[in-house]
Amino acid sequence: MGQAMKIAIVDDEQDMRQSISQWLALSGFDTVTYASAEDALKNVGQDWPGVVVSDIRMPGMDGMAFLKRLMSVDSALPVIMITGHGDVPMAVEAMRVGAYDFLEKPFNPDRMTELAKKATSNRRLTLDNRALRRELSDGTGLMKKLVGSSPVMERLREDILDLGQADGHVLIEGETGTGKTLVAHALHAVGAKSGKKFVIFSCASMDEADLSARLFGPMENGEAQPLLEEARGGTLVLEDIDALPKALQARLLTWINDQGTPAETRIVGISNLQEQGKSSEDVLRPDLYYRLAAMKIVLPPLRSRGEDVLTLFTRFSEQFSEEYGCDAPEVSAQEAAQLLQAPWPGNIRQLVNVAERAVLQNRRGSGTIASLLMAESDDSEPAMTTEGKPLKEYVEAFERMLIDNTMRRHKGLIVGVMEELCLPRRTLNEKMAKYGLTRSDYL
Repeated sequence: MGQAMKIAIVDDEQDMRQSISQWLALSGFDTVTYASAEDALKNVGQDWPGVVVSDIRMPGMDGMAFLKRLMSVDSALPVIMITGHGDVPMAVEAMRVGAYDFLEKPFNPDRMTELAKKATSNRRLTLDNRALRRELSDGTGLMKKLVGSSPVMERLREDILDLGQADGHVLIEGETGTGKTLVAHALHAVGAKSGKKFVIFSCASMDEADLSARLFGPMENGEAQPLLEEARGGTLVLEDIDALPKALQARLLTWINDQGTPAETRIVGISNLQEQGKSSEDVLRPDLYYRLAAMKIVLPPLRSRGEDVLTLFTRFSEQFSEEYGCDAPEVSAQEAAQLLQAPWPGNIRQLVNVAERAVLQNRRGSGTIASLLMAESDDSEPAMTTEGKPLKEYVEAFERMLIDNTMRRHKGLIVGVMEELCLPRRTLNEKMAKYGLTRSDYL
């Protein structure tokens, strides 16, 4: 996600502009210079891919007015102010307004380089985080798989962003098939360790002696590293952490405590115990549990995500229809209600399976979604949740899915959608606004 950082140098004195630019260019920075704040504002705005170095005393718009304009456009933009002798009170005021730092003339060039490195690193994190938030809202990239507009999914995405940026260890709980490993990947991708090692290991895959060697060493093969060393500086994901024997839990806790704060290596523990009516709190040592659970994410089961079920079914069906070279099945109102009522014990993994089989059935021209749900439930009737929903919710979920699917087929061409659904333009617009559907998403 990282991008090349620029440094905009703003100073009315040509010699000063050039000397700062040459020094920073020699230090490896991409520089651009402006003779006035007015000129700089034509190019430096929100999401400027870098930082600003500005003199505080300039004719026309001075550095303080320039800083205030920049902060009104992008309050997270790092601005380093250059002050003359005796301008310290003004520099303090600049820091209050939002300046990143200041340098007093004559300044040490090495100090300038040091500040520029810190400021660009800070800026890169800010822009990467913004890009990720856009990615989340657009449903592209890594987060494309975290589809859903239900409140629980909105909260999950915010939790990933917030905890990803923090330094602490994390515990992820949830039923099988809810996407716990994907969330661990996302936590790593949004944090400061995104460019570092990402290692996944299942604690249920070995006996205690082999687990001890694999985690802490020594390894029989002298060339291999124990996992805690292999993941140093990055993220180590321990799946089935509840299977870790008590003695190894104690060693892991000691290792975590020895790291101090902030942690050089982040531990992400994953537990499936929820579906057994337990939690990792019942199995892990209390001191290890509370160390990890200070930052905990509990993934929602699919049955609690409302109409996300239909959104996901549509997406998976489309993917499989492309893969198999056939049309995706059309979902009737009755089938939509059955999908919404199904208990989905296997969660998203089970839904993917049903979507694939529905596409294959459709290619053969036989079978129904209801028959697939019956097969999944090993019963003569499709399994249903015991939680009833008002008819209005089923109708709205089906209507949203129908408009979404039709917009996709017509690639956002409103006239075709109006004709197929027999809806006047105004009614279609009102329903799209109601369901949060935007034409630009389909173009």
